[in-house]
Amino acid sequence: MAKVLLVNPSYQPSYGGAKAAIVNPIHPTLGLATIAATAQARGHKVKILDLSWRPYDHRFVADEIRSFGPDVVGLTGTTPLMNQVRDMSVLVKDLSRDILVVGGGAHVSALPVESMGESMLDLICVGEADYTFADICDGKRPQEIKGLYYRGGDHVHFTGSRPPIDNLDDLPMPAWELYDTTEYMQISRLMCRCRPVTMAEFSRGCVFKCNFCASKVTMSLGYRKKSPERCAAEVERMYSLGFREFMLADDIFTSDQDWAVEVCRAIQATGIDMAWSCTNGIRVESANDRLFTEMRKAGCYRVSFGFESGNDKVLKQFGKGGRASIEQGRRAVRMARQAGIDTNGFFLLGLSPDTEETMAETVEFARQLPLDMLKFGIAIAFPGTAMFNEYVSKKLVRSFNWDDYFIYTDQPLFAHEQLTYDMIQKTMEQAYKRTILTNPGFIARRLMRGVRTGEFFWDAYYCLKFFLMPAVGKRSDSVYYAADRWPQWNFEQRSPIPATYQTVRKSA
Repeated sequence: MAKVLLVNPSYQPSYGGAKAAIVNPIHPTLGLATIAATAQARGHKVKILDLSWRPYDHRFVADEIRSFGPDVVGLTGTTPLMNQVRDMSVLVKDLSRDILVVGGGAHVSALPVESMGESMLDLICVGEADYTFADICDGKRPQEIKGLYYRGGDHVHFTGSRPPIDNLDDLPMPAWELYDTTEYMQISRLMCRCRPVTMAEFSRGCVFKCNFCASKVTMSLGYRKKSPERCAAEVERMYSLGFREFMLADDIFTSDQDWAVEVCRAIQATGIDMAWSCTNGIRVESANDRLFTEMRKAGCYRVSFGFESGNDKVLKQFGKGGRASIEQGRRAVRMARQAGIDTNGFFLLGLSPDTEETMAETVEFARQLPLDMLKFGIAIAFPGTAMFNEYVSKKLVRSFNWDDYFIYTDQPLFAHEQLTYDMIQKTMEQAYKRTILTNPGFIARRLMRGVRTGEFFWDAYYCLKFFLMPAVGKRSDSVYYAADRWPQWNFEQRSPIPATYQTVRKSA
């Protein structure tokens, strides 16, 4: 039996003091709960160290490692958190060369060879790591495990892709019990109604190819669903552990409307009164009166829509498939509100096809929609996306320092082909003024909602914080353990991403 410590980095550097920091997500990380569950099912002892809601402190991490004495340390992280992963990989190896350090998550799956070159990770799991990580904990040789990158001599070897998990019901339930519910009471009231909150998934994958999205790196292209009975059982499990709300992480939960209705009815049949929301941004063309009604009956009180742009041509160009449209967005919001569900909108500025005119259209579109919440972000070309590969190949990337990669950055990460970074930032500032601060319709909706829900004083509190914070923020630097000793990877040639994989050797 192996002792396994899973570490989730701090989220604080990802927001940089921008307006979006008031909705910093403080909830259990689903990815670690799922791989913890498969490891536990094989008899291993697992502990999760969640740094998401506190500053990164390498001394605290070191104390936890010394106290627990793990055989395996698993580190996960998105691109803005990769430097923390690098730092912890060095820290772990300084504490004990015998500890196996494993990396996983979106960033290392997108750049496995580069991540090996930039860190002291022993192994990297790519794609769905539920069974890959459990095989590692079992002590199998790397060569015998699919979905793995490992070191061998002067080369990084790849064992070949592991097929996506076909029947998600075969997986054990996520190990939510490894999280202390008391630590998740501090989440913003704008994010939830009933604390503590956790994350859940009823399906995996997406069939669309938006050029700024990297979900296919970990979940693959395609769509797989859990049975309605399994989804309802997971709701019962979360509730029994003390959670009173969950955020659904699914990319396209509402796309199979008949299945989604069955899921909602199965949840209703449990008799459990648990609040939930679709937090990732459902697609507007999947809006349906019957579905929204059933979702509301099942406890869903908010849906987020990934509008992204207010221009139909831009929507089609970056990969919405030509199916999502501005008019469908208006219709989706109207139907959700009629069902009694709050609406939240996500918008991106500086998308690869954007111009000054299309960004202005996005701002006006957001202003006109009767949303209860909305959020703007600068379109960042994250590793693993078609946007990143295109920008690298065109030598438009200005920084490979992963600390710079947060959505609300004031730093020019890329040279946009049609826009200056000053213009994107200026539009970002104007966007919040136009859609919130000087938008009578939005202000009136928030006031009426606050009175109706009893959350008026919370709204006033967050309104003051929102007013005082900038639209984009300065980078919040972490205090690292050994930044001067991080292994380095040479990105200076700005070569296309596929060319960097030439050092990979497929294992026999």
